[in-house]
Amino acid sequence: MNNQSGPSIQRPFSPVRFVRNLAVAILAVVVYVYGWQVTEINLQTLVQGVGDIRPLVEDLLNPQVFERDKQVVRLRVPFPIPCPPDYVPQPATYKGARMDIEPACGEAEEVVVTLRNGRPNTLARVRWGFPIGTDQIVTQAATDDQGNLRVRFQRPEPALGGLEGEHRVEITMEWEEGPLRISDTLKTVVDKMVETVFLALMATTFGVIFALPVSFLGARNLMTTTLWGTVTYYLVRLVFNILRSVETLIWAVIFVVWVGIGPFAGVMALTVHSIAALAKLYSEAIESIDPGPIEAITATGASRLQTVIYAVIPQVIPPFIAFTIYRWDINVRMSTVVGLVGGGGIGYILIQYINLLQYRQAAVAMWAIVIVVSAMDYLSGYIRERVV
Repeated sequence: MNNQSGPSIQRPFSPVRFVRNLAVAILAVVVYVYGWQVTEINLQTLVQGVGDIRPLVEDLLNPQVFERDKQVVRLRVPFPIPCPPDYVPQPATYKGARMDIEPACGEAEEVVVTLRNGRPNTLARVRWGFPIGTDQIVTQAATDDQGNLRVRFQRPEPALGGLEGEHRVEITMEWEEGPLRISDTLKTVVDKMVETVFLALMATTFGVIFALPVSFLGARNLMTTTLWGTVTYYLVRLVFNILRSVETLIWAVIFVVWVGIGPFAGVMALTVHSIAALAKLYSEAIESIDPGPIEAITATGASRLQTVIYAVIPQVIPPFIAFTIYRWDINVRMSTVVGLVGGGGIGYILIQYINLLQYRQAAVAMWAIVIVVSAMDYLSGYIRERVV
């Protein structure tokens, strides 16, 4: 047995090729270095910000699927600036709990808040309210086993700046008690998720109805046999490209202005994009069919319509079904996005939860989207296997 290998062939050194490859490598390095700077990538900030994202991740992993009755206790003491003559501070009381502040008014920069006989081992948030009606959280801490709490904090910046009027210091304690029940958030999310699925279904249906006939006008092998057919082909293709180049979110904004906020605007936005996308896919499927049946039927003297019905449609039905199911899957995912700009569906309430910093409620909507999209993916795959 001969184990000798054949003679090795080495490419001769080429200075031109070496310089060209070196120039390409240098250009690639320059492009990525510039791209790193333009996109302001900062890995140090990414690492340092891990602690800030932890509360958000905890809320997302703890969706508000079930809930108990929420109890809220608020104790509020006014804090006049400047201190009125003969002002006598009154402590705030509620069901045995008592809140005092020191000093009770004036220009002191540091304030001490004391809570007695509150609810034991409960998080208490201390807010500072301003005369203009706004407020901000200045500190928070948990009460001890006896329900007592003592915190010290600096007056917030607007108050330090001499904003005169009646300010207020407030302690808020919230907790849940009673039996578990399905949360109102889950009921709302389920209702909006059903709306989202049907929003995608209606958009896909309308998209198929309009895309199916025009796709034949955008097929090169059917339309470029005559001058007017060629002109029609390029015009139809131009319309496809224009409609597809505008993102679904932009269409959603347009239709929200046109027909108002709600699922109808979302249906119209997805329909327009679906028409362009499906028509392009359908026309490409028509262009890739076997020309043999077309030539055979044409040779019998059949008209153009008869050729399409008997030679083209039987070949394109399987890919048409596959593309339609795939587009429905896409529209289910996109319908969750168009709601962010007022197009209805689950995205509409998701953006409201996020804007209100209600991340546990937002987590319910996000997990519902994941479950439904995953189920739709498996369902569409099963249908493609059975039908196509």
